[in-house]
Amino acid sequence: MIGIADIETAAARIAGHVVRTPTVPSPGLSELLGAPVTAKLELLQRTGSFKVRGAAAKLLSLDEAERAAGVVAVSGGNHGIALAVMAAALDVKATVVMPRSAPVRAVEIAESAGASVRVTDDMDGAFGLMRRLQEEGLTLVHPFDDPVVIAGQGTVGLELAEDAGDLTDVLVSIGGGGLIAGVAAALAARRPGVRVWGVETEGARAMSAALAAGGPVAVELTSIVSTLSAPAVSRLTYAHVSELVTEVLVVEDREAVRGSLELADHAKVWAEPAAGCLLPAARRVLERVGEGARLGLVVCGGNATTGDMIAWARHFELR
Repeated sequence: MIGIADIETAAARIAGHVVRTPTVPSPGLSELLGAPVTAKLELLQRTGSFKVRGAAAKLLSLDEAERAAGVVAVSGGNHGIALAVMAAALDVKATVVMPRSAPVRAVEIAESAGASVRVTDDMDGAFGLMRRLQEEGLTLVHPFDDPVVIAGQGTVGLELAEDAGDLTDVLVSIGGGGLIAGVAAALAARRPGVRVWGVETEGARAMSAALAAGGPVAVELTSIVSTLSAPAVSRLTYAHVSELVTEVLVVEDREAVRGSLELADHAKVWAEPAAGCLLPAARRVLERVGEGARLGLVVCGGNATTGDMIAWARHFELR
């Protein structure tokens, strides 16, 4: 389990390499949901998502031999972008493994940053290739199963605790669980009365399956939301969520896409469905906790193209 000291160390390490993203009240979302809403806008982060925090923390922690060996990561999109960009900035050779379901734009950005991108048929294959490349000598920068990466993601929670007004409930998306593990650890130390809720999409419910089974289990991935599609969580992220998170809610892909459209209409931000899933979940949280709730939403990323969003909206007949 990581603690607040680990997160503070990560914050000092990555200062100057990442953006302290805005934490702002959202009148539009407050009106839409019927309760005060504060948004932590990680979609305005360098590389368009929170992932650069963990990638930077890990890369800056490596010794000379680990950097010289080059680094490897697996990604559904955003971690790969973050690693590619930060590795280029720090003059480290990077290899990124992505499944074919990853957004084409994510592959293009990682390649343009100078990373070698390897594409596999699915996410299971991507994780398998990542492990083989690690065995061949590359230094692993895991997207979530690493305490240094989790501490880096936890700086989102540290900033939220420092910059937000009075909150009762914070909602965080879950893929492999690195973001929510770090955010929950930060809030447990700095805002111990705040409830933390996780959100997954149907077809990418690795954490809720782990909670039901009493530990990490493999899940079948069918969600369109590739950036949340981890084939299993880790024991590390599971431990944080099982201890620090109130509940993990699961929403349908259609509602996640609808949430992205609502974020555009009411919050005036362009967020991917990995963040859009927070809105349907927020409605359920409000039903559970009743009056007096004051919500914080970690808007984790905005790396979806207009073409992506149009295609998803048409597929689900939302426009």
